[in-house]
Amino acid sequence: MDAFSSSFLSTLPPSTKLRSPVITTTLRSTSPSPYYAPLPYISSVRIEEKPPTSTTTTKTSHQPPPQSPKAWPPPAPSYASPSVGAKKRVEPRLSTMIFNTFDDIINNFIDPPLRPSVDPKHVLSHNFAPVDELPPTPCEVIQGSLPPCLDGAYIRNGPNPQFLPRGPYHLFDGDGMLHSIRISKGKATLCSRYVKTYKYSIENQMGSPVFPNVFSGFNGLTAAATRGALSAVRILSGEFNPANGIGLANTSLALFGNRLYALGESDLPYSIRLTSTGDIQTLGRIDFNGKLFMSMTAHPKIDDDTGEAFAFRYGPVPPYLTYFHFDANGNKQPDVPIFSMTRPSFLHDFAITKKYAIFADIQIGMNPMDMIIGGGSPVGTDPAKVPRIGIIPRYAKDESEIRWFDVPGFNLIHAINAWDEDDGNAIVLLAPNILSVEHTLERMDLVHALVEKVRIDLRTGLGTRHPISARNLDFAVLNPAYVAKKNKYVYAAVGDPMPKIAGVVKLDVSKGERQECSRMYGPGCFGGEPFFVAKEPQNPEADEDDGYVVSYVHNENTGESRFLVMDAQSHNLDIVAAVKLPRRVPYGFHGLFVRESDLNKL
Repeated sequence: MDAFSSSFLSTLPPSTKLRSPVITTTLRSTSPSPYYAPLPYISSVRIEEKPPTSTTTTKTSHQPPPQSPKAWPPPAPSYASPSVGAKKRVEPRLSTMIFNTFDDIINNFIDPPLRPSVDPKHVLSHNFAPVDELPPTPCEVIQGSLPPCLDGAYIRNGPNPQFLPRGPYHLFDGDGMLHSIRISKGKATLCSRYVKTYKYSIENQMGSPVFPNVFSGFNGLTAAATRGALSAVRILSGEFNPANGIGLANTSLALFGNRLYALGESDLPYSIRLTSTGDIQTLGRIDFNGKLFMSMTAHPKIDDDTGEAFAFRYGPVPPYLTYFHFDANGNKQPDVPIFSMTRPSFLHDFAITKKYAIFADIQIGMNPMDMIIGGGSPVGTDPAKVPRIGIIPRYAKDESEIRWFDVPGFNLIHAINAWDEDDGNAIVLLAPNILSVEHTLERMDLVHALVEKVRIDLRTGLGTRHPISARNLDFAVLNPAYVAKKNKYVYAAVGDPMPKIAGVVKLDVSKGERQECSRMYGPGCFGGEPFFVAKEPQNPEADEDDGYVVSYVHNENTGESRFLVMDAQSHNLDIVAAVKLPRRVPYGFHGLFVRESDLNKL
């Protein structure tokens, strides 16, 4: 993801692997995978992984020509010259070659990637390794059949660097790639395309990385000063213009106002569409007629009843938080700056009810002094800070009615849902609480996310917290029709430990006691964020859990990836359909299902 998330640091290579669980009752050790060797350190090359020859596609004007055969499964992705179908590149300018030389000096001598969390050989190992684009390619349904309600497309976003990194690289620094499985009348087609951001397009034309890695490139004063100076010179020479965007659009997707967006919180949304053949097109960077500035959260909330979208942006300068929303037609409404947030905080996600928007001011924030004095990241934790929750009326015109409530020890990165109780005199928030938050950015394998229900009485100011499950759960979703309303069921990814996801759990959050059922993917098999698709979304009488849970799953023993469809009402989340994908899909971040009727409106 563009900036920061709770969820992805790669598994340590066997030689340096340390497993010291913080919560020994729930985290367990895992053996290093023997199926993928760590990637070699190579400077400035293109990444290319070609699909097997057994797949054929009809060539159109917007698809690349057929790709050459390659053995499957590969032990690791291959690295070659420009990918098939890429724009024709001009010869590098002398200034670019000089800048790249200085970049290599910084990466090799001033700030080499010494820590595992920013070492490409570590971060891009196993199924975190990037792949090349894949044109629409037919898939084989190898188990069951695809239900008719899945006609449409499941699209998942995630980081996939266009070039092998030259120096420090964090997983969140990768270019956004969308992996879409288009389903129609029981047949499936897979397509993988980069989001054609401004950054992607410039670097694709240049033939090498040009933009600095925001998350990994500024650790310490010397690294920040040298890379900052080099970036400034590149800008002055005309290599790129940061006013056109520096984001990666690698985190999530959202559908509102009859537009589909690829999102990353350090930039504006990028509009995308799917063609009738299943191909993915980037339409452009959207500022909503000049009304959206700088950036927007990757987690807007869509009210299914009204069609409105609610969002925010955050940053290192006041106002550190700005709230806004879009009407049902996708028209952006005025900003509501929140000046009562007095220091920059990491605000990755939030929640809404029918009456309020809810923000979490957590112990992770922007700390430039730690970077200058200690040589650490500009983003870090403050253990002395007391987390708090801010509640503002959903249609507020200004921040005059926002109220802040201290919630010690509650660090929210991903929210699940929220709703009103007692005629709007109380709110309930569902979210994973990140324990040992100091490890969030460097050692996700030591982090445990405990799903909690937080209730705040707005009359008394008193809050209560109840754990929903003791398991390590994150990337939780619900039936989208229940956003901002009281829901009963939650579907969450099981960390084993994070960032690898070993299965999905269904939680009944309405019960006083803990009730859950699960589907574990099996030895060596790992998936991603689940997504719930209702069988009858227009039927108000339908049960909340009457639908399917879908996800990509990768088998590290065989190198094969599949798309799984699970019965959400069954106790064990029984698999009703499995689709064998024509090549592996790397682990990623957040996804979305878009119905055929909505695809036709794009």
